[in-house]
Amino acid sequence: MKKTFVILAALAIAGAAHAQKLVIKGSDTLGAKLVPMLAEEYKAKHPGTIFEIAAEGSTTGITAITDGTAQIGMSSRRAKPTEMSAATAKGISLKPTIVAWDGIGIIVNAGNPLNGLTKRQVEQIFAGDITDWSQVGGTAGKISIYTRNTASGTYQDFKELAMKKRDYASSAQKMAGNEQIAAEVAKNASGIGYVALAYLHDPGIKTLAIDGSVPTEETVLKKTYPYSRPTFYYTNGEPTGEAAKFIEFTLSAEGQTILRKVGFVPPPHS
Repeated sequence: MKKTFVILAALAIAGAAHAQKLVIKGSDTLGAKLVPMLAEEYKAKHPGTIFEIAAEGSTTGITAITDGTAQIGMSSRRAKPTEMSAATAKGISLKPTIVAWDGIGIIVNAGNPLNGLTKRQVEQIFAGDITDWSQVGGTAGKISIYTRNTASGTYQDFKELAMKKRDYASSAQKMAGNEQIAAEVAKNASGIGYVALAYLHDPGIKTLAIDGSVPTEETVLKKTYPYSRPTFYYTNGEPTGEAAKFIEFTLSAEGQTILRKVGFVPPPHS
């Protein structure tokens, strides 16, 4: 028995030594639901793989690749020129791989009588020009705005896609993730916010049509929904090793099935 225990212990140590650790950091949009689900399925096929996933915003993912603290950086936006320059200065080549398409849905409390807004109204609400629901045909009451925090790629993308790069209203409340925005809007009858496709069916909220269009797989891919955008994995140059295998798995038929199940849209090449 003692000899058997020693052999098993030695095998366990040897197995741990050969375990492959994959560190993935960045976007909450990708990292809160999708990537953990992909990781679980991947581990079932590659039991020696250990994942460390930190979903704290796209900026942190791009920074992690530049600093060499992750093999994959999740991002819901493209790297900024300043980030590209900072990476180049360190000898890092930021390579993006589109892994999914997303639509940023505008959500309100389920009890809100409104069913849609125009793009102009969305811009005016989030910039603070419109402050009461009665100004857009709703029930009178002060509008409560919920946005992502400044580390979020969605925070930046929404400014580009919906606000003509204007600043958010000073009254806007910044949330750490999609789930938090959905939860706050569900509790607040006067609330409005934006979330990724994967969160549009959270309880207590509803999605508004924008100029008559709602985010679906078809409208996102055809870009007829105005707030459609790609999401990315960033690597240092061409991915290698376990990172390359995981990216390949994400883009495989099995990975794309998981992607659809979570609520994302597979990229056209898949």
